[in-house]
Formats: sequence, C-alpha cells, structure tokens
Amino acid sequence: MDIAEISKQSGLPASTIRFYEEKGLIRSTGRHGLRRVFGCNILEQLSLISLGRHAGFTLEEIAAMFAPDGKPRIEREKLNAKAEELNQSIKQLKAMRDGLLHAAECPASSHLDCPKFKQLLKIATRSKPDRVIMKKKKQP
Repeated sequence: MDIAEISKQSGLPASTIRFYEEKGLIRSTGRHGLRRVFGCNILEQLSLISLGRHAGFTLEEIAAMFAPDGKPRIEREKLNAKAEELNQSIKQLKAMRDGLLHAAECPASSHLDCPKFKQLLKIATRSKPDRVIMKKKKQP
C-alpha cells in the first residue's frame, strides 16, 4: 500500500506518516517510484499509535511497544501504570469541574471567600496543564 492510500484510509496526512517513519514508529517496505510503500499491517500500526497518543503515551513509549517486525509487544505493567495515571487525571478533572460549577453559583461575596473555590485553587496548583499542552504541541 502506498502512502497516498494509507493517508486516505487512515485520515492522517502523509506528513504525519512520514514523521512516524522518521521517528521509527513505522517502516516502509520500499518505494514504488517516488512513493513509499508499506506492509499490510500499517493501518493497524497507525491505529495503535493513535490509541497510544490518546492515552497519553509519548512517541518514544509508543515506539518501544513495537517489535522490529512492526508487531505489537505491549507490556501490561505499562498499560496498568498509564491507566492509573488516567484515573488520577479523571479525579482531578472531576474535582475541577465540581469546583467550577460551585463557584458559578456560590453565594459568597468573593470567590476567594469561598472554601470550595480555595480548594479548586489548590487543585490547579498541583496539576501541570502547561506540561500537557507542550507535550501535545510537539507531536503532529
């Protein structure tokens, strides 16, 4: 399958596919003229990469989840650790949502007089949204 067909079927731009190849996440099997050609399991590999990115794995972590032949070799401990990280993020996001909803309706004269809003500020201080944003921007 050539890169144009992969792009069409996967919905990924060819530049992303080339980037993944440059990073060692996928490998082309050769060329047909000027176009890269990939094996039949490329769409499955791209789906696994997408799943990994959505779960918050770095490209380096995702690359380590593939054997040299492109087949997945995912360590269950890493999946469990990432699931626990996601659980912690979910708890923080729920607390943030609840705090914002409370602050929107709070009868206190100032948000800084509201104990729940102060708790929300503590949660915001502990989380690192800038790091997550920067991580996402690095990946196409």
